[in-house]
Amino acid sequence: MSGLNKGVGRVEVTLKWDPAPSGAPAHDLDIVAGVFDAADTHGTPVQLVHFGSRSPDGTITLHRDSRTGQGFGYDEAMTLELDRLAPRYTRVVVGVAIQQGGGRRSFGDVANTGVRIREGYTDLLVHDFADVPDALSATVVEFTREGADGWTYRPISHGFDADPQAFGTVLGSIRL
Repeated sequence: MSGLNKGVGRVEVTLKWDPAPSGAPAHDLDIVAGVFDAADTHGTPVQLVHFGSRSPDGTITLHRDSRTGQGFGYDEAMTLELDRLAPRYTRVVVGVAIQQGGGRRSFGDVANTGVRIREGYTDLLVHDFADVPDALSATVVEFTREGADGWTYRPISHGFDADPQAFGTVLGSIRL
């Protein structure tokens, strides 16, 4: 009875990192989500959600943004209501990009980075970017719609030498 499988519905992506040392430019990391439709699942995102934006239908919202990493625990948070996305959307890729305003900075330059994907109280994925230390941005997870069976997820850690602007154009390109 696969028609009763709900799959992944509503998830929260949270991001943490330590602030820059005193006197150094701030570390600013950002969660980015790209939404793809069935016609082009690995090309240009139909929607790109990041700081200062949300999806037009309100299904993906960044509701906590940090520019410094100061705080306790996870400093930035995005909610994805996958079960509310229109049927034409079949893939969502989530990643993290580092702002480069203070000079070139990779994940290896930022202490205690971490991202957590949760559905309710269940951790679906926890990642620390240790596998992409030289990257300026990286994908973290891919959600795909499997017809009537709903959404599934899989980790896709892939680093890019791309600043936040360029990251939006390559975010969905990885085919594993």
